[in-house]
This record gives sequence, C-alpha cells and structure tokens, in this order.
Amino acid sequence: MLWSTEGFSTLKYERRNKMLRRLGMKLVTLMVAITAFIMVSPVAYAAEAIPSGESYPKVLFTIGAMIAAGFAMGIGALGVGFGMGSAVNGACSAVGRNPGVQGKIMMTMLVGLAMAESIAIYCLVIALVLLYANPYTKYFLIG
Repeated sequence: MLWSTEGFSTLKYERRNKMLRRLGMKLVTLMVAITAFIMVSPVAYAAEAIPSGESYPKVLFTIGAMIAAGFAMGIGALGVGFGMGSAVNGACSAVGRNPGVQGKIMMTMLVGLAMAESIAIYCLVIALVLLYANPYTKYFLIG
C-alpha cells in the first residue's frame, strides 16, 4: 500500500495531545497567578487598617487575625459543603429507591441542610469577631 491514513491520524492525535498539554499548563499557571493575587490582595488593600509606625507585634497580630478569619471561613465552608453534598446524595439515592416517600425524605433533608448551614454561619460569626471584636486586641494594640 503506497499511502496509509494510520500515520496521519496518529500524528493528528499527537499534535492535539501536545496542544492540550500546553493549554493545560497555561491554565494551571493562570490559576496559580489568580490564587496568589487573591491571597495577597486583602493584606495589601487592608494596609490602612494595619497600624503603621507601631510596634512589630501589633502588625503581626492584625495580620494573624486576618489570616485566622480566612481559615475559619474557608475550612468551615469546606466542611459544610462536603456535609451538604453528602446529605443531598443520600436523599437522592433514597428517593430513587423509594419514590413514594419523597415528601418525608425532602423535609428531613431540608431540615438537615438548615442545620449544616448554621455551622457556616457560626464560622462567619467567628471570622467577624476575629476581625472586628477580637477579645485579645486589648493585649496587643494598647497604644
């Protein structure tokens, strides 16, 4: 056979895979840059809130409170997301097995989701207390 399409299609797939790898690397680089910007920008924009010209422990305390508030919301929201996803998964599976009790399952699921969402609200309250009404402020930020 003088001419085969097998080599052409293999070459075509190799080019496509190479292009997809390059695109993937560009997307990863973009995501890392966006994540770095998002993590650094709150500290830069909150520079007015950080006491300037003051002692070093005061600045560290303020930055630590900001980071702790971010972790409180991030970890709290992550846990709530996993819990709510698991609850909805279980409810959908139960309705799929027994559609006759859909009303009872949905009512129980919605009450459970409300309880799980309250945990995220508690995390938000903790983050706001750390940022605006920190009880340890009197020890570090006394003028």
